Amino acid sequence: MNKEKLLEFYNLHSGEIIGAIIGTLFGIIVLLIGFWETVFIGICAFIGYYIGKKVSNNEILEILDKILPPDKI
Repeated sequence: MNKEKLLEFYNLHSGEIIGAIIGTLFGIIVLLIGFWETVFIGICAFIGYYIGKKVSNNEILEILDKILPPDKI
């Protein structure tokens, strides 16, 4: 197969290809370390992504202002 046909195939079926890769990786991780450990890693990754997105958008200071009490100096 040439490169153009491969790229065309990928563009037509990118969702299926990415889904199959993610499913395969999830299955391998579950077999290696267990289901609940894999779920825990996924939750930690999501929390890290969420916090990183807030830091990138400079929203972390707004969140901290809501959580922490105002300065009493």
